[in-house]
Amino acid sequence: MSINLDEVKFDERGLVPAIVQNAKTREVLTLAYMNQESLARTIETGQTWFWSRSRNELWHKGETSGNTQQVVSLALDCDRDAIVVLVDPAGPACHTGARSCFDVVEDSIDLGRVLDGLYQLIESRERERPAGSYTTYLFNEGIDKILKKVGEESAETIIAAERGPRAADVGSLGSFVSPGCVTRRARCESRRDRERAQAT
Repeated sequence: MSINLDEVKFDERGLVPAIVQNAKTREVLTLAYMNQESLARTIETGQTWFWSRSRNELWHKGETSGNTQQVVSLALDCDRDAIVVLVDPAGPACHTGARSCFDVVEDSIDLGRVLDGLYQLIESRERERPAGSYTTYLFNEGIDKILKKVGEESAETIIAAERGPRAADVGSLGSFVSPGCVTRRARCESRRDRERAQAT
């Protein structure tokens, strides 16, 4: 965790910007400033200390709120005039109570609900078999055709991963996995019903 204080290039005010990130998620939590003393205390205590430019005093993050930041690592940039501080936060980083001081719009998609909705849609396609639907075509062709399509889409998703993950690639795969799941479930239920009939 330690860095060489002699290598740090403090500005004319004796400060160096410190970019604080969550060590697990890499989310940027805050941009603060350190002077030589606060950086030394950070290294010594293993918790973040900063220099408050507004109050003109040392500031131990979480001293009053309890939202301390346990330092995981410190890293200087190539110019030695900025520091990245990876931390394990005990609570929100911002004085407003927000997790981060940066106003980041978060995705609020409930993946479970999306997949459940997709499954219900595929089930309705299996029951109704609407004309012109590719899903209807797959159901009519049977499980072998469905699994072949799943294989094709899996390969395309893996290749697409080299470009970086895209929701469209994964979503396309999911849309073909679902008919397979519906078909297999129908087969299992049908077999269970036959076994029950034979038992009685």
